[in-house]
Amino acid sequence: MLKKLIVLTTLAIALLPHVASAQDAPDALIQKSTSEILAAIKADKDLAAGDQKKIEKLADEKVLPYFNFVRMTQLAVGRNWRDASDAQKKSLIDEFRLLLVRTYSTSLTQFRNQTIDVKPTKMVAGDTEVVVKTQINQPGGQPIPIDYSMEKSTGSWKVFDVLIDGVSLVTNYRSSFNSEIQKSGIDGLIKSLSERNAKNAAKK
Repeated sequence: MLKKLIVLTTLAIALLPHVASAQDAPDALIQKSTSEILAAIKADKDLAAGDQKKIEKLADEKVLPYFNFVRMTQLAVGRNWRDASDAQKKSLIDEFRLLLVRTYSTSLTQFRNQTIDVKPTKMVAGDTEVVVKTQINQPGGQPIPIDYSMEKSTGSWKVFDVLIDGVSLVTNYRSSFNSEIQKSGIDGLIKSLSERNAKNAAKK
């Protein structure tokens, strides 16, 4: 289930904008850049063929900078976050980010002819957190509802959770992270993430 969610989340987040402006509403930011990542893949035969180096660079530059990794990691670790030292928190953020970069870069190769509809987001002046509702349309498949939980941070909007058909990416990670911490502590979770990242790197 988590693997499927990650693939769908990649699909959703790859359609996020890579230009953020404090003056633009979050739904407008998504709307104006929905086709850019898919267009890049369609235009570059190496990307379309699954060139991992190019795909990872695309994900790292155009998608992942618009995550709030600190908050995502904090939410994924849950109540155990307060027990982590500053050094452990930094290691968790670094390993979690690397895991997502490599997972997303692999999943980007599955993009083909998807389109996205962005629904108007209700906001009032001063809002710093919103949920942007969208729908991914897949040729020959059922539409997939996507909800982006976004917050305004340092003048731009960033994602801190994504719900795919009502299922939260952060909540799914929280379950597996909590199990690992109960078994072997926070250092055990860091080690597990580090080993997974090393294994993923070796596969390349």
